[in-house]
Amino acid sequence: MRIAVFASGRGSNLLAIHDAILADELQGVSLDLLVCDRLEAPVVEEVKKRYIPDFIFRPQDFPDKKAFETVIAEKLKTAAIDLVVLAGYMRLVGSVLLEKWEGRMINLHPSLLPLFPGKDAIGQAWRTGVKETGVTVHFVDAGMDTGNIFLQRKVSVDPDDTEESLAEKIHNVEHQLLPEAIQKFQQEL
Repeated sequence: MRIAVFASGRGSNLLAIHDAILADELQGVSLDLLVCDRLEAPVVEEVKKRYIPDFIFRPQDFPDKKAFETVIAEKLKTAAIDLVVLAGYMRLVGSVLLEKWEGRMINLHPSLLPLFPGKDAIGQAWRTGVKETGVTVHFVDAGMDTGNIFLQRKVSVDPDDTEESLAEKIHNVEHQLLPEAIQKFQQEL
């Protein structure tokens, strides 16, 4: 199964996926494309070190979302991608990609959806004072973090946690859960 990862930042989840592939923990899967909407994102340098093909673009260089999503769709088709994985991609996906990838596009979110959708989910959970939060992998739909849930894992919020320590715990779980979700998707094909 050929996957593409969409990311806008550090790329730690992309690296966790690639490391799982290299360690043969994620079998029958290849990481064949990074799609990134920020030229200066740290993930760009990381994929170059690992020789992962990429498509890096600036949204402002296109007249609208439809235009850049049309180019992305063509890149996905050319790479024969089977599954799109949103891992820190800080942009809502529009109709051009949703129509072609419905049921084959998953997103990683740092909360137990439906709680704390959108940006700053870890901060939202922290400020609310919940005793438990977590990580969700869900299918992408037209809403923000509203698609059908595929996998979830709970993360306890300990009394001595800080927002930073909670974020670290959540990121560690993300690095485990996302490869698991990809493997489960591949097995269910």
